[in-house]
Amino acid sequence: MMEFERQTLFGGGTYSPMLDLASRRCVPCEGGVPPLGREEAERLRAAVQRWESDEDGKAIRRTFKFKNFKEAIAFVNAVADIAESEGHHPDITIRYQRVTLTLTTHAIGGLSENDFILAAKIDRLHGAAKPAEALDP
Repeated sequence: MMEFERQTLFGGGTYSPMLDLASRRCVPCEGGVPPLGREEAERLRAAVQRWESDEDGKAIRRTFKFKNFKEAIAFVNAVADIAESEGHHPDITIRYQRVTLTLTTHAIGGLSENDFILAAKIDRLHGAAKPAEALDP
């Protein structure tokens, strides 16, 4: 698995692409642009390490587990709010206490930066994001 690429910033802080992606906004995609190549997609996926690429590299997915169905649905509703505000929507599968989210940009038939931005926002929602200082190996 790829590690986060970190850079030391002026003043001694660190930069994490995860934190940068979560702070960005999705941009409307109507097609007409190529999907990300595998190398670029893997570079961005390193910022959302808990998400897995599918076999053909056209989507990323992650399964979340909750204590019960009600918590799973509350999470899905919170994801729906983020997706609506970003104008980018995941495919959602719910199996009792498990929620699987799949992200792809349907208009281009593959991955775009929007998929990784939304993944980072979802990770932040779920508490998966850690401060850059906590990323030391």
